[in-house]
Amino acid sequence: MSAIKFHTIDVKPALNQKIKLKQFIKYIFSLEGKELDTINFIFCSDNHLLSMNQQFLQHDYFTDILTFNLSNNDTTAISGEIYISIDRIKENAAIHNDTYISELKRVIFHGVLHLCGYLDKTEKEKLLMTEKENYYLKQFEAFHVETK
Repeated sequence: MSAIKFHTIDVKPALNQKIKLKQFIKYIFSLEGKELDTINFIFCSDNHLLSMNQQFLQHDYFTDILTFNLSNNDTTAISGEIYISIDRIKENAAIHNDTYISELKRVIFHGVLHLCGYLDKTEKEKLLMTEKENYYLKQFEAFHVETK
């Protein structure tokens, strides 16, 4: 049984449709042919994520997301932690003339795609990542929540 949890550190993000998001993330994993164990999404400030970026990656700049694959080598199921800066989400939404919630979903899906094995270091990888994000953003709108 897979688990997806949302946590906050030093922010209060506006995050709606949590049940739909959780089910859709499981759907992404199934479409990508991956097995999901656990994902913890941690929403935080720029300063918190900057500190993590410096500590773990030796990068001294703001970022919108850090994804950590914590999977055990003994299993095929994927476990991870995804840290998201709400400050970056708000600023990037304004820069790209998009809504906060749309940018937040894009970054959530971006982290999920990283856990599924997608990279974004080269231009070719970035293009594929953006195509996948756009595809899943469109799919999310039509996705129906399963009720039990």
